[in-house]
Amino acid sequence: MTEVESKDVIEEHELALDYLRKILLAPVYDVAIETELTPLTKLSKRLGKEITLKREDQQIVHSFKIRGAYNKLVNLSKAECTNGVIAASAGNHAQGLALAAKKLGIHATIVMPFTTPEIKIDNVRRFGAEVRLIGRNFNDAQTAASALAKDENKPLIHPFDDVDIIVGQGTVAKELLQQ
Repeated sequence: MTEVESKDVIEEHELALDYLRKILLAPVYDVAIETELTPLTKLSKRLGKEITLKREDQQIVHSFKIRGAYNKLVNLSKAECTNGVIAASAGNHAQGLALAAKKLGIHATIVMPFTTPEIKIDNVRRFGAEVRLIGRNFNDAQTAASALAKDENKPLIHPFDDVDIIVGQGTVAKELLQQ
């Protein structure tokens, strides 16, 4: 292994340790619960392996997305949240962010495509977020949310491409290993 390759390995190891540390310290249990593992006995028997199901449907928003959304918001400064936050989503990220923002007293705007099912729109509103219906699909909504974030000086909360989101959602894996 060359010196450059060795440095790359060390940097990757340090990055992994940083993620692990952040996952262990993520305050997601302010809004999330440690969900059960349900054994799938028939499938386990058929495959000859122990198969279990992580029951993230037990979260108040019925998804693991509350974990990442909440972790992202608690890592923003008060100044960053002055004008609220904004995101694009057609479902679970929207609901998780809406509830996380409500819990923290932050105004949340969720841009959703016109094609979003009414039940998801209603849930996002029920959790306290403002909904703006823009575009025919997620990409249209994401483009609109990005523009609105700049125009309204609000942080754009990406549904998955963000370290704090990844860390919050990584608490599922931590639980799996503990369980």
